[in-house]
Amino acid sequence: MKSGTGVQAKSGSSIRKFIYAKRINRNWQLYLMMIPVLAFFAVFCYTPMYGITLAFKDYKVLKGIMASPWANPWYKYFLQFFQSPYFTRVLGNTIILSLECLLLGFPLPILLALSLNEVHSIRYKKFVQNVTYAPHFLSVLVLVGVIKAFTNSDYGIVNTVIRKLGGEGYNWMQKASMFRPLYVGSGIWQNIGWDSIIYIAALAGIDPGLHEAAMIDGANRWQRIWHINLPGIMSTMVILLILNSGHIMNVGFEKVYLMQNDLNLSVSDVIATYSYRIGIESAQYSLSTAISLFNSLINCALLLLVNTCSRKLSETSLW
Repeated sequence: MKSGTGVQAKSGSSIRKFIYAKRINRNWQLYLMMIPVLAFFAVFCYTPMYGITLAFKDYKVLKGIMASPWANPWYKYFLQFFQSPYFTRVLGNTIILSLECLLLGFPLPILLALSLNEVHSIRYKKFVQNVTYAPHFLSVLVLVGVIKAFTNSDYGIVNTVIRKLGGEGYNWMQKASMFRPLYVGSGIWQNIGWDSIIYIAALAGIDPGLHEAAMIDGANRWQRIWHINLPGIMSTMVILLILNSGHIMNVGFEKVYLMQNDLNLSVSDVIATYSYRIGIESAQYSLSTAISLFNSLINCALLLLVNTCSRKLSETSLW
């Protein structure tokens, strides 16, 4: 009886191998196209993860990662970061800036998509889409340069208009109170059109028959948006919210660093810029790696938490 079961199991395994081999042979071109993608992730995403060990070692440049001694205790650099006088400031600035970007930047693309979906003029709709998409393709360096040029105290157009109206101009980039509005506002302006694309695509997939039936029942435009369009893109909204929650601690380093100066450092110093100063400018590579690893672990925990809550509350999740 046992031998018969073993033969059947071996036979079943051989059949599965034959099916897999036949499938690979039939679609070998598709599998060949996967090789560059897998190589990219292996070389640029997984191989560098070996550097995480720096967070647990007393790294010496001349000795290299392998020969450098392990830190004692292993959480030495994490504790050093937690006890740093800058810990509260950089953590608070990172969370506040990220939440402001999420709370203000997440719903606005949805509103733009819903508005464009109600526009009947194709030419006007395409014009608005092109105008709102274009800023996304500006580099961060150009964007910050534009902000500085517009808000310059001497020749900036913003201050010129203020003076024409009888006010007094000033350099906005040097005021700590203006850093967050400028950072968040410019980010929304740059990405609102691009982020709305996926919502416009989701709205295009809603059955027009639902709107026709609603209009027959006497529903006005606002009622159709609330009861048809919003539920139709709700799953897309939840998925994107989960993905965005996994980047709450990842404030864009390049933009913050370019907008940062000594006068706004109290509100612009985030984990990314602090890690840069520690690692590159001060050459404390182990401490910098520990800070970055802490940041990544927080992001991972938030992603898991939001995904779990979403799965229980709305039955929509990443997994």
